[in-house]
Amino acid sequence: MMFKNLLIATDGSELGNKALDIALELARLHGASLIILTATDPVATGIGSGGFGTIDAGPILARLEEAYASEAANLLAAARHKAQAAGISAQTLHLPRHRPADGILETAAQKGTDLIVMGSHGRRGLARLLLGSQATEVLARATIPVLIVK
Repeated sequence: MMFKNLLIATDGSELGNKALDIALELARLHGASLIILTATDPVATGIGSGGFGTIDAGPILARLEEAYASEAANLLAAARHKAQAAGISAQTLHLPRHRPADGILETAAQKGTDLIVMGSHGRRGLARLLLGSQATEVLARATIPVLIVK
């Protein structure tokens, strides 16, 4: 089977970087183009659930969104640089306020991707972008082949 349009979902974790390396090698072998995607979850807070009086969470959420966007931009720039160094044509995409599985599957459908490559687990905490449960969900819902890197 020939793959011509690969979607790599990465979060900058060790497994995410390993998945990127494998996707680059596959792209090289198949003469394929690459879409490098990172999705950042909607910012969830407990603010507004009562007990604190009225707090304007807007500025706090905006700062978190900016931190996510800045981190995603750095991650994607590094991935694009790695692809260019390998001579691979790559498009990068940050999907803010997306559950990773949804963003990966929607993008794969829109872009006519024929293979999704992603790590089995990602990072957690403030920078959580891809989770093991997201890999499971992509596997369950995808209509095209998925390569899970462990």
